[in-house]
Amino acid sequence: MGLFSRFKKTADDSYMIVGLGNFGDKYKNTRHNAGFIAVDDLAQRHNLSFKRHKCHAAVATGNIDGVKVILVKPLTYMNKSGEAVSALMKFYKLSPDRLVILYDDIDIAEGALRIRPNGSAGTHNGMRSVIGCLGYENFARIRIGVGAPYKGGDLIKHVMGSISDLGREAALWGAKAAEDWAVNGIEHAMNNFNKKAGKA
Repeated sequence: MGLFSRFKKTADDSYMIVGLGNFGDKYKNTRHNAGFIAVDDLAQRHNLSFKRHKCHAAVATGNIDGVKVILVKPLTYMNKSGEAVSALMKFYKLSPDRLVILYDDIDIAEGALRIRPNGSAGTHNGMRSVIGCLGYENFARIRIGVGAPYKGGDLIKHVMGSISDLGREAALWGAKAAEDWAVNGIEHAMNNFNKKAGKA
């Protein structure tokens, strides 16, 4: 065995929980930052601290109920989220079943939650970036309902507008669903949180 092969990084046994959003105070409490709100809640409740990672993301590592987790907030803007997610997946050598993405979804009623083991990006540009950079879509996702603009209103103003109390409750419910996913698996999380959508 060569000298450097002894220090080669092996596959991590952690679960990566990624929240999508935009960094900066003006985005902090917007609908589009529902994913950030969720992972921030996880970090706060489990006393985990975010630190800047070389893979263009803020990363917090630790344990949830004895399970190793990696919490991630991409430092790229939303539309380039995939660059950070793909780089981190390669850095930690994680398989698709170790990844879950939390993000806002205008196609779901405000306050509702939808958990799926895989699927397309739908209309979400952040998820399009993630799937495009990863090259696959067979990973879990937790969609946080923020509702559509009222009567066909401006989409950008809607997602960049302040998140409602109902939307925030859904984001916090999504954080608990991500915990359940990491500890008990996707089926358990779906059974426990999809049917309770909007009742956080």
